[in-house]
Amino acid sequence: MANGSNDTLQLIVKQEEPTLVPPAEETPKGLYFLSNLDQNIAVIVRTIYCYKSDLKGNKDAVEVIKSALSKVLVHYYPLGGRLTISSEGKLIVDCTGEGALFVEAEANCEITELGDTTKPDPVTLGKLVYEIPGAQNILQIPPLVAQVTKFKCGGFVLGLCTNHCMFDGIGAMEFVNSWGATARGLPLDVPPFLDRSILKARNPPMVEFPHHEFAEIEDESNTGKLYEEEMLYRSFCFSPEKLAQLKKIATEDGVLAKCTTFEALSAFVWRARCQALRMVPDQQIKLLFAADGRSRFKPPIPEGYFGNAIVLTNSLCKAGELMDNQLSFAVGLVQEAIKMVDDSYMRSAIDYFEVTRARPSLAATLLITTWSRLSFHTTDFGWGVPILSGPVALPEKEVILFLSHGKERKSINVLLGLPASAMKIFEELMQI
Repeated sequence: MANGSNDTLQLIVKQEEPTLVPPAEETPKGLYFLSNLDQNIAVIVRTIYCYKSDLKGNKDAVEVIKSALSKVLVHYYPLGGRLTISSEGKLIVDCTGEGALFVEAEANCEITELGDTTKPDPVTLGKLVYEIPGAQNILQIPPLVAQVTKFKCGGFVLGLCTNHCMFDGIGAMEFVNSWGATARGLPLDVPPFLDRSILKARNPPMVEFPHHEFAEIEDESNTGKLYEEEMLYRSFCFSPEKLAQLKKIATEDGVLAKCTTFEALSAFVWRARCQALRMVPDQQIKLLFAADGRSRFKPPIPEGYFGNAIVLTNSLCKAGELMDNQLSFAVGLVQEAIKMVDDSYMRSAIDYFEVTRARPSLAATLLITTWSRLSFHTTDFGWGVPILSGPVALPEKEVILFLSHGKERKSINVLLGLPASAMKIFEELMQI
């Protein structure tokens, strides 16, 4: 793999011609509404699930997964449609019933030869997910593209390319686990709730809060120059002991009574990344992360909601403040950002997009995405749970990903990419 973990592997994947997998039964046709929370997050997410069963080879893998996809698309029929632009100039799904794109492939090695898949590797792992040739924008990519790659050892990898506008992490997890249950002949645990109009903008829109997540910040530190260097991707494992130590450091000066693992870890990596990128003290910086709105909306979002129910919350400060103060200062900022998110704030964010059509700006920004509470590692198509699962690549250079790790899922892997010289500093700062 790239990034020094397995430079000897030259993974060769032979892909067959893609085919369409339509829903197994007739499904509703016409235009399907996407909320403003969906509009804001229209990026491609590529993930892989690696399977190897000693009892079962991979002979039936394609047939089983394809057949189950056709059945599960009856419930999740918008995934079999195509993205288009509405008369209002927004993304919308045209439910054509064409189906998902499906590709069968074969690899030239054993699955174990992939090496360390805990860190993003767009070059090697990217071969396990089908790329639409010549696609120039997200409208030319179906909402769901699946590739099943068989390996010589009898293992296989399911590679998925999905559009984030179709669902957030919880919605994606429920879909993939429903697909797995269908493959095993089981009913859906959580049928999808498809009506996204519950998150429509108010009429007239009411923007009641400042929404700094959209603030454009000037790059006074000239980090753009740094990013001309080679990008290195690394994963840092935080064991339960290390996480407990971080929480202790965050509270030992007495400023905060307590903090969560997420708050301590987010604050720690935000500060370290600022130092690694050699931000000047007066540089305005921003932290963004998603807060799950399911229980925070009034009334709460129905179970099985098929869509994005996450809202980006934010924290702004000067780089000097973050780097010169104790960790408790950064943790306090994260706590305030979390506290801000309630029904009023989220409705205001929905209305803000309605009025401005603004996209969150990532200049001088760190965006933290948390997958550590998502149970992708339990997705079972009949070959047991995946031996490995995770992202192929990070969507933007400003994104850091938190993934749960280990048998008990108590450790957290922090995945990120940085310019080579910045990564050297970051690695030193991770030694606590």
